[in-house]
Amino acid sequence: MIKLFSGKSGGHDNFSVNNKFPHPANMRLSTHSLSVYIGGNPILKHVNVEIPHNKITCIIGPSGCGKTTLLRTFNRLVDTIEGVKITGVVQLGDRNIVTAGPSELTEIRRTIGLVPQRPCPLPMSIYDNIAYGCRIHGISGRKKLDAIVEYYLRAVGLWDEVKDRLHSPAGKLSGGQQQRLCLARSLAIEPSYLLADESTSALDPLSSRTVEELFVELKKDYSIVMVTHTLRQAKRIADHVIFMYLGEAIEEGDADQVFNNPRHELTQRYLDGGFS
Repeated sequence: MIKLFSGKSGGHDNFSVNNKFPHPANMRLSTHSLSVYIGGNPILKHVNVEIPHNKITCIIGPSGCGKTTLLRTFNRLVDTIEGVKITGVVQLGDRNIVTAGPSELTEIRRTIGLVPQRPCPLPMSIYDNIAYGCRIHGISGRKKLDAIVEYYLRAVGLWDEVKDRLHSPAGKLSGGQQQRLCLARSLAIEPSYLLADESTSALDPLSSRTVEELFVELKKDYSIVMVTHTLRQAKRIADHVIFMYLGEAIEEGDADQVFNNPRHELTQRYLDGGFS
């Protein structure tokens, strides 16, 4: 298992980003009667879920059931879809971020970071991929940025592989290395929550397992919400599970309970392979 530093308090505080949108460790993330419409069609229907702290929450369900839409609604990235309308509540701390204005979205998305489905390093060097977001949020000074870059590359197990080529293009890394770089880039802006949209689906089995192990380590300091189509993966790493079907959150609970003693017939059918 890959070992991280001792968490956010283990030296990282010396170069902490000056946070304009406070996100203490106990900031709750939940939805209340959340509905999302795209072109007038309901994609999510009155969803009520709560994301537990310092756990891996896996969102499971058949294709087209609203998993990714729910994930992207947590930090308002669903706004990028033409014709979208959101009703209800996405509660982050004491705020309903559904009503947040455009000027607030940058800070919301910093608090709730996203690891993409496919590796998408920025068209710049390995070093600048990590430093980019920090510079946007006001961190400057070479010594400080050097410390941040090294810290987060070590955190994702990439430092020893790239320390001698930090200023080479990130696009030259392998797929698994690129995904770990994207994860390091997301961590460098100090989110409280990490969203992962099938972030291992484009990786080979070894790289996929490496990223899974990273998530298991990272939950000591972050709350992770992961969409996965792979039940085996969810069973390996989930602490908490949300089962979606036709835009509704059918069942939510502790992973052991959902997988071994589901309360809803539809959940059991899905686990039994009754529909894909």
